[in-house]
Amino acid sequence: MIFFTKNGIFCEKKGTIQSMQSIEDKVFRRIRAGGRGSVFSARRFLDLGNEESIRKSLQTLTDRGIIRRLATGVYDYPKQHPLLGALIPAPETIAKAIAGRDNARLQPSGAYAANMLGLSLQVPAQIEFLTDGTGRKVRVGKQTIVLRRTTPHTMATAGRITGLVIQALRYLGRAHVDDALIDSLDNRLSDNDRRILLEDIRLAPAWIQKIIRTLAHRGGAA
Repeated sequence: MIFFTKNGIFCEKKGTIQSMQSIEDKVFRRIRAGGRGSVFSARRFLDLGNEESIRKSLQTLTDRGIIRRLATGVYDYPKQHPLLGALIPAPETIAKAIAGRDNARLQPSGAYAANMLGLSLQVPAQIEFLTDGTGRKVRVGKQTIVLRRTTPHTMATAGRITGLVIQALRYLGRAHVDDALIDSLDNRLSDNDRRILLEDIRLAPAWIQKIIRTLAHRGGAA
């Protein structure tokens, strides 16, 4: 016997009642489990049904105001602020959803890397990440998020303080690195950061290697 309920369809089998949720219900349960602020694409749910049914479910949830479409194929379950309303997720969260596959690494680059280290006050309109996955560009609100495919050598320090320092200094350029900037970077680094920088020093360009040695000596890591 089959029962239709508000939350789904149930059938009685061998003396028990088993849930036969719609794909939309299953999609929403997974979204809700990820919590407010999570970002995702249809690929996250392909184990629950075919691509067309997943996209229809996401469209229905969007139309109901439960989730929000950030860009083509990218959605979020937005956090709500009592005064500001729905908040925009952090760029890293969006980038991970765009990357789409678990084994694709990301490395903040350009002006964004410099801003993360406090070496630039500029909040870039275009936020760039290097990746060993597929390159892509999406616009979210007033910002453009770019995933740029790069070489395995460049991605060797991805996700480490070394990668952030290398990308920030490359963006700023050798001619713009002075004592004041090194002091600013020095204040941002922990002793463990300095040890990691020394471990990875061979992966940095020669001119950045000199800066790493200076920073290491200042902290006593060398």
